[in-house]
Amino acid sequence: MRVFLGVTGASGAPYAARLLQALAAAGCEVGLVASAAGIEVIATELYGDAALPREEVLERFVGDARDHVTVYGIDDYKSPYASGSARVDAYVVCPCSMSTVGTLAAGAMANLIHRAASVALKERRTLVLVPRETPLSSIHLRGLATLNDAGAVILFAAPGFYHGAETVDDLVDFVVARCLDQLGLDNDLIPRWGAR
Repeated sequence: MRVFLGVTGASGAPYAARLLQALAAAGCEVGLVASAAGIEVIATELYGDAALPREEVLERFVGDARDHVTVYGIDDYKSPYASGSARVDAYVVCPCSMSTVGTLAAGAMANLIHRAASVALKERRTLVLVPRETPLSSIHLRGLATLNDAGAVILFAAPGFYHGAETVDDLVDFVVARCLDQLGLDNDLIPRWGAR
């Protein structure tokens, strides 16, 4: 399975890191793009240093998944994810900033993350957006509703607690498992409801 993963500047880098690991473990070919703000959030939330160079942040972020991941620049429109003619199975933006939501809902494209998500919508492919912002304004809600109506799956980074979570990692796994479900990828990150 070929999956695009966009990482934007919303808080939630642990979700993106776990999702990348899970996609690689499932044997997916992952195209990774992180915005400048996404790099800063990864560096801050995962490595405690917002000043780390982009290359170091991405190298650490990809880690052991490197055999399954190709990193693209934010403006690399030559990447396969910039065109609907490329064979791509699914697209995920995790975390998805409200700036990205607003841009996509307006039909605008300022970078490869926007372009890839726009391709997913126009080609009627799976697009999962994982926003984490709270609270939401009516502007945010309208943008999310517009994208939902256009075919995107809006999957908030809102972990459940009914699966017996004991650690922060368990809460992260809850959201990542729901993302994988939307992509049609089997996983056992969390116990299924009724299976305990």
